[in-house]
Amino acid sequence: MSDLLERRPHFVFVLLFAFFALNVVLRVLLPPSLELDEAEQMFVSQWLALGYSNQPPFYNWLQYGANAVLGVSVLSLSLLKNGMLFVSYLLLGLTAFGMLRDKRLAVIASLGLFMISQIGYGAQRDLTHTVAVIFSSSLFLYGLFRTVDRPTGFSYLLMGLAIGVGAISKYNFLLLPGSVFLAALWDDGLRRRIFDRRILLAALATLLIIIPHAIWFVENLDHATSRTLEKLTDNSGTGTVHQVLLGLYSLTEALVGVSSLILLIFAAVFGRQMFTALRTGNRWTRLIERTWIVAFLALLGLVLFFGVSEIRDRWLIPLVMPLPLYLCLKLEEAGADTSKPFRILLGIALAIMVIIPSVLGLRVVTAGWTGNYQKLNVPYGPMINRLMAEAPVSPAAIVAGDGQLAGTIRLHVSDVPILAPAGQQFFPGIAADRPILVIWRSGRKVDLASSPEMPGNVARFIERNLPDSRPEGLVRHVDVPYHYGAPGDTNRFYYQWMDTGTQKPSP
Repeated sequence: MSDLLERRPHFVFVLLFAFFALNVVLRVLLPPSLELDEAEQMFVSQWLALGYSNQPPFYNWLQYGANAVLGVSVLSLSLLKNGMLFVSYLLLGLTAFGMLRDKRLAVIASLGLFMISQIGYGAQRDLTHTVAVIFSSSLFLYGLFRTVDRPTGFSYLLMGLAIGVGAISKYNFLLLPGSVFLAALWDDGLRRRIFDRRILLAALATLLIIIPHAIWFVENLDHATSRTLEKLTDNSGTGTVHQVLLGLYSLTEALVGVSSLILLIFAAVFGRQMFTALRTGNRWTRLIERTWIVAFLALLGLVLFFGVSEIRDRWLIPLVMPLPLYLCLKLEEAGADTSKPFRILLGIALAIMVIIPSVLGLRVVTAGWTGNYQKLNVPYGPMINRLMAEAPVSPAAIVAGDGQLAGTIRLHVSDVPILAPAGQQFFPGIAADRPILVIWRSGRKVDLASSPEMPGNVARFIERNLPDSRPEGLVRHVDVPYHYGAPGDTNRFYYQWMDTGTQKPSP
């Protein structure tokens, strides 16, 4: 493989396409249950809205479109995710091939994201909005390179498109372009690019993309920010000093967690050459370094002055996206010998590309032996198929106890409205002449002491939106074997039919 890529370095893009195509096939072959983010997408993609929750809506819109074209299926989920990831790697690779003269290093930079576990493995395991950020960050870096190298109206427009898409993908994305523009002010040549009148094309493209969601965001400020603020801040009441210490520790942990693997790999492979290379630089590496400095100061300010006590490593993904390219630029500037390191790094990247789908598949199919059941082992499909087969009539709606249950039920019953307390801002009109089916879950069959009563949040949701509904019979349960489970291992689901009476949706 190394000889082929040395002769035809652009073949790396064929290799990347094969990897992501393999992951689509693997995901379709695994049980039709859903991870947490996948289930959220299936649940909220019932509706097309300007906003949904504390996350911006770009990926939700794409999933809505994918479902419309491909149907509500695991294929639509996996094809969208892996398609976006392939394009992301492609764009970063094209950027690398445009910047680097040494095509061995360009190949390594194209594969370098696999050495960042939050991107290589995490994006495949269960991320959606972060996948959109990976895509928009790659698009922004590609547009930035074209704008600095050969500025045209199209390159500025491309950069503005990337910023707009990134802003409605995940709010933390804005730290990347904001830091880049501030960092560029230190360089005369880059400063001229910022004050070029064509920057107005970028601004116009950004505004046109973000304005619809921005209006929703302002009108739903509390709904859009409350969960994020809960994650960011320490509400234990232990004082400012404790909060600052927590924030500094969290920031350090996130920085180390998101960058340590690739840094250790490059240091181990290149040895002294890597440490020599770190002392070199060109305008691109200086821009990246200044971007990181500005971003670090911004994050430090959030900790010191705005009460932020938790920063997660995946929130730094937009900032770490240029890291593989940065290391390769440094090595080229230092004149590093890349012949032997190229083969080693290529072997590491290929090994990671084999390990990722292997781990994702084996953790599911071996769960019956290990007893460590994954979300994909939970038998949502057999459960809902059994209940629907036994139902005297098709329900007017299905109310699920949580968002993941709701999304996975929709995967199997796409012609019935699926409701849940997690999405109570969406309440479609439902027929009052048919009952609704309420489903919630406990755990394994051995959990016999759990109460069969309907969870309080589900009861309140029904009371608020369907106040005239009345139970039809007692709470019942069904025990269903896990996918790839050991004999006798089952998951218990509770359910109850309710007569809707006269529908009175909440305002």
